[in-house]
Amino acid sequence: MPDAVNVTLAIPVVDEFAARIRAVDPRLHVVALTRAQRHAYREGRPLWPGYYDPPAGGRPDEESEEDAQARLAAVLAATEVVFTNPIIPADIAERAPNLRWLQLTSAGVDRLLDSPVVRSRVTVTTASGIHAVTISEYVLGAILTFAKGFLRAYRSQQESKWAAYPPLELEGQTVGIVGMGAIGSRVAQLAAAFGMRVLAMRRSVERRTPGEGPVSEMLPPSDLPYLLAESDYVVLALPLTEESRRLIGEPQLRAMKPSAVLINIARGPVIDEPALTRALKERWIAGAALDVFEREPLPSDSELWGLDNVLVTPHISGGTPRYMDRAVDLFCDNLRLYLAGEPLRNVVDPSRGY
Repeated sequence: MPDAVNVTLAIPVVDEFAARIRAVDPRLHVVALTRAQRHAYREGRPLWPGYYDPPAGGRPDEESEEDAQARLAAVLAATEVVFTNPIIPADIAERAPNLRWLQLTSAGVDRLLDSPVVRSRVTVTTASGIHAVTISEYVLGAILTFAKGFLRAYRSQQESKWAAYPPLELEGQTVGIVGMGAIGSRVAQLAAAFGMRVLAMRRSVERRTPGEGPVSEMLPPSDLPYLLAESDYVVLALPLTEESRRLIGEPQLRAMKPSAVLINIARGPVIDEPALTRALKERWIAGAALDVFEREPLPSDSELWGLDNVLVTPHISGGTPRYMDRAVDLFCDNLRLYLAGEPLRNVVDPSRGY
C-alpha cells in the first residue's frame, strides 16, 4: 500500500462526515468536490431523480464551469478511491487511470451494470445493509396500512363520512419475502414479532427446507408459485437482474390470493407494471404498496395514481436522516479493510448482477 491514498468524495458530504473519513488513517488524502465539480462529474445529471445539487447556502458557485472541469480532471487523474452515488461519468475508468475502488451509496447496482467500470479492473462495492432498518419499517407500515384499512379510513375522513369497516389482524397471516438479503431478513424479524408466518425465497437455496429463527420455510426460486399462493402479503426485496426483471407478471399475479397485497421496495422493473395495473383494477389481488416504478418519477398520467387499492410513495422507503451517517460508517469500515489489504464488504459480482 502506498504512503498516500487519494480519496475523492463525489457527492455532498457535510464537514463532520468528511472529517470522520479523514480520521480513518493519516495515509488518506481526501478531496471533497465542490458543487460545480460535482455537477461536472455527473455531466449535468441530477444527484437523484428529481433532486438537483444546490449551491451551499444558496450561494452561487465560485468556480466557472471551465475551472470546475479542469480541477475535476486533475482530481480524477490522481484518484484511487471514489465515494459516490450511481451517477458517474461513463468513462470514469479512463479519466481516473489510478482508480482501484468505487464505493457506492446505493444498495443496488443495476444502473451501472452496463457501465464499463463494473467489468473493469476497478472494484465496485455497494451500501447493501444500511437500508435494512428504514425499509423494513416501511414494509411493516405498508402491511399495517392495508390490514387496518388506513387508506379507506383516510378517504372517509376527507369526505367527513363515518364508514365503519372490519380491520384485520396480522397474527396468523403469512408474509412471503422474495429476496433474503439484509432487508428481507429484517422484514422477517419484524413480521415474526407480530406473530406472522414467514416464507422466504433466496436465490442460493436449492430445495424447500424448514426455516430458522423468524423464517418458517426457506424456499428456492422454483417455489415462487407456492410462496405466491400461500401469502397474504408478498414483499419484493430482491435486486434487479436479468433473472428478476418482470419476475411478477400476469401468471404470478393470478397465482396470488384475491385478498393478498403486493409490496415492492426492490426495483420497478421487477414487476410487469401494465399487468399489475390491470390486476389492481380488476381485483385479482386486494392491493399494492409501491415505492418503485418502471419510470421514475411516476408519470402523472399513470393509472396507479387513481386506484383506491394502491399506496404510492416516491422511492423513499430507504430514506432516513441517518442515511449518510450509515453510508459513511460503511465506507470508513471498508477503508480500513482496503488499507489493510483485506476483502471489502459488498463487492459487486457482475456475473450475478449485484
